[in-house]
Amino acid sequence: MSALVTESLTARDLMTREVVSIPPAMPVAAIARLLAERGISAVPVLSAGGRMLGIVTELDLIRRLSGAEDMRPGWLHRLVGNRDRDAERYAQVHGMLAEDVMTRDVVCVDERTSAEHIAHLMEERGIRRVPVLRDEHLVGIVSRADLLQALLVPPAPLGSGSAEDERIRTELWREIREQPWADTLYTYVNVRDGVVEFQGFARSAAVRRGLRAMAHRIEGVRRVNDTMEDGLPANLLC
Repeated sequence: MSALVTESLTARDLMTREVVSIPPAMPVAAIARLLAERGISAVPVLSAGGRMLGIVTELDLIRRLSGAEDMRPGWLHRLVGNRDRDAERYAQVHGMLAEDVMTRDVVCVDERTSAEHIAHLMEERGIRRVPVLRDEHLVGIVSRADLLQALLVPPAPLGSGSAEDERIRTELWREIREQPWADTLYTYVNVRDGVVEFQGFARSAAVRRGLRAMAHRIEGVRRVNDTMEDGLPANLLC
């Protein structure tokens, strides 16, 4: 993981909070349509009380197609095969509901888990996302894209960073992440001697004003400099 991600960044700072979720009784056809329409690759399965039950990914749905060519088990497999594993495979291939096809053994983290540990889990387990839980209830998801955004947070210049500057930058970045109007993908923050400097691109004058107001609210900020470029480059426009 790049040194640009510091230990001060946690799942709480990185996670996407507005997560599309589904109930366990949702039909598979509806799940496939949901993933296609929303342009997402996975969706958590939650109980009526919000408890995490599992997750349905594109791979889970593709498994249904590949499973159509599974050969019928022979007599030797019937003798030495793993009944529970075979039953689970059958349910995933032929089941009609989310609870049938979902992945149940999901790697999850809590809000205090560091960005470094999340990156390690993703690399070690070969996964693209980790749900964030609070008391077994889903509060967000950290994806590979979220970690890449963390890499956009520049470190303090060598020899000039202080604990106070790092505190200001961390608090400001956390607030930026929580505001849906802030362009987190295009905004860069540097803090030196209590002076906040915004770099990158500003979608509008309103976004500029919002970011400056946000910075001024943080205790210890002496001045705010805005050096962002107007608008977004053509290749970055959504």
